[in-house]
Amino acid sequence: MNGRTYVPRDERDYQESGVASWYGPGFAGKRTANGEIFDPNELSAAHRTLPLPSYVEVTNRDNGRSVVVRVNDRGPFARDRIIDLSRRAAQLLGFDARGTAPVLVRRVYPKGAPVASAPDASVSLPRETPLYVQIGAFADAVRADSLARSLGDIGPALLQQGPDGLTRVRLGPFAGQMDAQRALSAVHAAGYTEARLLPDG
Repeated sequence: MNGRTYVPRDERDYQESGVASWYGPGFAGKRTANGEIFDPNELSAAHRTLPLPSYVEVTNRDNGRSVVVRVNDRGPFARDRIIDLSRRAAQLLGFDARGTAPVLVRRVYPKGAPVASAPDASVSLPRETPLYVQIGAFADAVRADSLARSLGDIGPALLQQGPDGLTRVRLGPFAGQMDAQRALSAVHAAGYTEARLLPDG
């Protein structure tokens, strides 16, 4: 890309900080690098080296918002960017108007999601599975975003769009049961009594 060669790498513990941008205009309906049809309203991304498909959690360092996206394309073409997101992902992260944002990108493994290659048996898994507090799922993305903002003081807020089109509001991840339970209690105290703990994935 742009005169430089990037070799795909299956980095199981990939994590990187840098600048994210988004793309969409002029690409809708065209094929991505793995042959899918690009839809700017889906939660997807382009990355230079991660396997296609794979999944990453992208956190906007300016506002703490996070979203999980499916990597199905190659890019970005600008050398100072580490990931290109779909328009929808940029909207949920709150930087669609500005165009770029400082982000933390972390590879994740949602349950039931297809991956490009089987896990390496030699990879050590974490001793304790990260936990999330799921507060609810909403058809109205604006309402979900407002809720995530209001609960951001309890823990890092995550907006995740499911295959059913609903936007799920979660807090986390929390490394231990005690921290997760404390956050859950705070969410219940705020009036969201249907919130529950969920494992990573």
